[in-house]
This record gives sequence, structure tokens and C-alpha cells, in this order.
Amino acid sequence: MSENIIIAVLSFVGTLFGSLAGIFATSKLSNYRIEQLEKKVDKHNNLIERTYNIEKRLDVQEEKIDVANHRISDLEEINKQ
Repeated sequence: MSENIIIAVLSFVGTLFGSLAGIFATSKLSNYRIEQLEKKVDKHNNLIERTYNIEKRLDVQEEKIDVANHRISDLEEINKQ
């Protein structure tokens, strides 16, 4: 084989190896970033769910306070008579 063919083959192999290494590195970094974003989304969704549960409990507590206030008002009226 001539030197030109050997140099061309070596250049091709080097280019191929470099390109594949770049593709794998980029893929690995992209997968890592996607995993981190998924974790953030999970935390956000958990926060939304907890906030919804707090709002439900707050509504129940407000209703209990309203009932207690009505009872107190009724007792005050009975006590005035």
C-alpha cells in the first residue's frame, strides 16, 4: 500500500473515533440534564399536590370556625334571654 492510502485510512479512523466520542459525550450530558429536569418536575408536582391538600384542609377548618361562631352567637342569644 502506498503512504497516501495509509494516511487516509488513519485519518478516517481518527475522525470516526473523534466523532463517536463526541456523540457519546453529548448524549451522556443530555441524559444527565434530562434526569435533573425530571427531578425538578417531580419536586414541583409534589409541591402542587401538597398545596392542594393544604387548601382542602384550610377549607374544612374555615367551615369549622364558621360553625363554632354560629354556635357561640346562638349561645349568646340564649344567654341574653
